[in-house]
Amino acid sequence: MNSYLDFEKPIAEIEGKLQELRHLSDDSGVNMLDEVSRLEGKVDRLLRQTYSRLTPWQKTQVARHQLRPHCSDYISRLVTDFLPLAGDRAFGEDRAVIGGLGRFRGHSTMVIGQEKGADTEGRVAHNFGMANPEGYRKASRLLRLAERFQVPVLTLIDTPGAYPGIGAEERGQAEAIARCIEACLDVRVPVVALIIGEGGSGGAIALGVANRVLMMEHSIYSVISPEGCASILWRDAALAETAAEALRLTADDLHGLGVIDDIVPEPVGGAHRDAARTIDEAGAALETAFADLRGLDGSALRSLRREKYLALGSIAEG
Repeated sequence: MNSYLDFEKPIAEIEGKLQELRHLSDDSGVNMLDEVSRLEGKVDRLLRQTYSRLTPWQKTQVARHQLRPHCSDYISRLVTDFLPLAGDRAFGEDRAVIGGLGRFRGHSTMVIGQEKGADTEGRVAHNFGMANPEGYRKASRLLRLAERFQVPVLTLIDTPGAYPGIGAEERGQAEAIARCIEACLDVRVPVVALIIGEGGSGGAIALGVANRVLMMEHSIYSVISPEGCASILWRDAALAETAAEALRLTADDLHGLGVIDDIVPEPVGGAHRDAARTIDEAGAALETAFADLRGLDGSALRSLRREKYLALGSIAEG
């Protein structure tokens, strides 16, 4: 199954022809291997050309792709003996945030992530990855639990932003996000964050304050969505493409600005074309990040985290 983005139409046309040729070859017994091989090579070249020069808006579309691997996919492939932990001990359970204890590369780890859902039913159940205050309070609780048992924390970020509903505001959305950021900064255990798709606004930052922040190659990370930015600046959401250029939201931009520490490569054509390979690449990068932090004591981890964020946006004099 594939779902093509607007800029992938030339690729879709060739892959459609490929599929027809394969069916024709199977049904008629005619050997069309040479033509199939030629078209496969053409698809590969076109994919490489297209994905080597994606615009920020096109990167945004890839980051939001409905077939892109989700938080639950990463947990299933990378984390063994995963034990989900639910509830914020105050209001209820928020399924937009998945959290629990498991083993990553043989080490006990607290995993906290945002889940968008893979189909219509799942998206509704997980509120499209947009957490309510109870989701962030659950995350704060699990961060403190990780500190209590001295296990490292892995966060997986994929959200368009925190849920903006009236009920969420009434229950203290801003305060819950702030407390979650505070917990990320304060805990005396290693914290590694991976942006796997869309890192939107304070909803993403709540889980993105870490000793090491990694981004998948075609993910995005921004203070506001391109549509939201365009609506505020120009009162026209149709100018989202222009806003995406200005927001500097791609992994390359953010790495250059020092906001993130590393970029995890994706297969040609994006993570949705080979989810297993994508997640394995992410696993290797996460293992390296945790290894770099292993052996540091709690005070050092907290101090390094604090210094990392105090240094953002600094301007050299002279």
